Amino acid sequence: MPTHLQERGVFNFRFLLVLGAIIVLTLGMAYLFYGLQPSFAGSDPVRFQIKKGDSFRVIGAELSRESLLRSIFVFKAYALLGGYAQKFKPGVYKLSFSMSVPMLVRTLTEGGADEVTVTIPEGSTIRDAEYILRSADILESNSLRSLGMEQFSEKYPFLSGINSLEGFVFPDTYRLKARSSEKEILEKSLDAWKLKAWPMLEGRENWYETLILASILEREVPEFEDRKIVAGILLKRIKNIMPLQIDATISYVKCGGAIRECENPRVGRNDLNLSSPYNTYQVLGWPPGPISNPGLPALQAALAPKTSSYLYYLSAAKTGATIFARTLEEHNLNRAKYL
Repeated sequence: MPTHLQERGVFNFRFLLVLGAIIVLTLGMAYLFYGLQPSFAGSDPVRFQIKKGDSFRVIGAELSRESLLRSIFVFKAYALLGGYAQKFKPGVYKLSFSMSVPMLVRTLTEGGADEVTVTIPEGSTIRDAEYILRSADILESNSLRSLGMEQFSEKYPFLSGINSLEGFVFPDTYRLKARSSEKEILEKSLDAWKLKAWPMLEGRENWYETLILASILEREVPEFEDRKIVAGILLKRIKNIMPLQIDATISYVKCGGAIRECENPRVGRNDLNLSSPYNTYQVLGWPPGPISNPGLPALQAALAPKTSSYLYYLSAAKTGATIFARTLEEHNLNRAKYL
């Protein structure tokens, strides 16, 4: 082959090689540029938590799962090449879909909040509170009930002789450290209960029964004035040695105390035969403990029972309104009409 043809072949090969390299480099740069851009996959802020010990690979996977990344490969490459892979800090962050990879990395290496705000609604059970806290990644284990009462009775003397913390997880909004221990959570809640609820009950005879009554009112009756009337009805039933016949206590047993996670908390006819000290259709007197964690309005209603001529009540199926009756005959008519 003539020399000039050999030289031309070498030139063409080199040209194609360089051209291919330029194309690959251009495509790589384009993909890198694309991957560094915000995902714009949503509009609402995203709560994002880095737990102690999370690797940047785990962090990348979580960011990708939340649709905050266009390319997890680009995120990893940026973190490794930029020297950020070991600099991510545990904490709770508020991230946006409009944040680019450099912005995300900068935010996650500067450090997030070490506290989380969580609300325990009025009427929640202790198992409901566990569910809420687990959902917020606050609770370290699965159960607030794993700790013995003896750990708290010395610091909180009102717990002496009490067998359950049900009723003492005060409904409130708390700022808690991410991955708090059960004891830290319960002490914060008991401090709130001691400060806000205990002054209303301290010094009263049978104060624990008042707390049980308040927990029933919280679950059974939505309106404050109706709660006072129902408190009077239930106290009258106790005095007359009549069964309380409270659906909410049956629901508490049926759902194992986990109302929020219960598929069917509604009480049916067969449920009235459940064998339990909380079955107020079969057992006389108060149930052995609270069936929810009542708020201050329910406690106030329990402390101010209203005398009336009523002996029966029910909650209307459609509206939730409380319907009262003086006699069993009138109550049965209301059942036919409102249930």
